[in-house]
Amino acid sequence: MAFNPHKDPATLEALQDDIYREKILRARSQTVEERLADAFEITNVIFKRMHEGAMWQLKLEDREAGWLEVRRRLERLRRVHEHGRFANEPLVPA
Repeated sequence: MAFNPHKDPATLEALQDDIYREKILRARSQTVEERLADAFEITNVIFKRMHEGAMWQLKLEDREAGWLEVRRRLERLRRVHEHGRFANEPLVPA
């Protein structure tokens, strides 16, 4: 049986650390504009995947209906966050 480095926790952790370090170094070398452009690109990819997922899960053909479902799901997440549930950071009262 061949050795799989992805199954070895020490090797996997080292690989994850290397990937993280590379991302940090790349971000530090970028201008603010480049980092912002990357953020928009990542956001666009995520929205596309959300749309494709909604279309697949609901077996939709109508692209507009897929976007409406994405909007519904995002609205649900917004409401949950506003109520302080499942938030990464505590909400500070205004």
